[in-house]
Amino acid sequence: MRAIDVPKIRALALFSNMEDENFERLVRGAYVQNFPPQIELITEGDPCDFLYIVIEGNVELFATWNGRETVMATIHPVSTFILAATIKDAPYLMSGRTTEKCRLMMIPSQDVRAVFDKDNAFARSVVTELADCYRSVVRSSKNLRLRTSVERLANYIIRHSNAADGKERFELKIEKRRLASYLNMTPENLSRSIKVLQEKGVKVTNTSVEITDMDALHEFAKPAALIDGFGQ
Repeated sequence: MRAIDVPKIRALALFSNMEDENFERLVRGAYVQNFPPQIELITEGDPCDFLYIVIEGNVELFATWNGRETVMATIHPVSTFILAATIKDAPYLMSGRTTEKCRLMMIPSQDVRAVFDKDNAFARSVVTELADCYRSVVRSSKNLRLRTSVERLANYIIRHSNAADGKERFELKIEKRRLASYLNMTPENLSRSIKVLQEKGVKVTNTSVEITDMDALHEFAKPAALIDGFGQ
């Protein structure tokens, strides 16, 4: 493991308050590895052997059933994934694959559980992160159930504009096929929604997004803190 990676991981909310001795124990037992694009890291239903940390690159979490597939989330650096399965010693509920060249840390799940049992600060951080994940799932469910496909796309664009410091021009960091899956649309429905948003102040060209009328977009999308999570 590169020395430069350690402070990035230590700074994560999950690890920032734990005792140095216990953090060092997790790091000593961890593996760091580079992966090429399109490598399946975990498979839903398999035992959870590791807690994963994305140091570089992006990892896509997805699920399949009856010949269908859907994108659940995209994990960006520096962040963890599969914490709940790690703590519960339960099978993965999702699969995960690299979308580009990635550098990952893998901490054995049994080590995470052992430190969870003895380090109170780490245990509180785990509970907080799992609570945040639960709230994110509720917001996602509300987004899917209460909004039309065009409204979901409009609010997705607003969230990513906010993440880009309010810029009115930015690049989508996800293929349109994957974006459609994430927003619970077909690719054809996504294309129709993009055309509808042209009248609401948004222009999409390939992966480039330009917001031409922010007020009109907000008036249509009606972003809400209890769905979109800002301030929550």
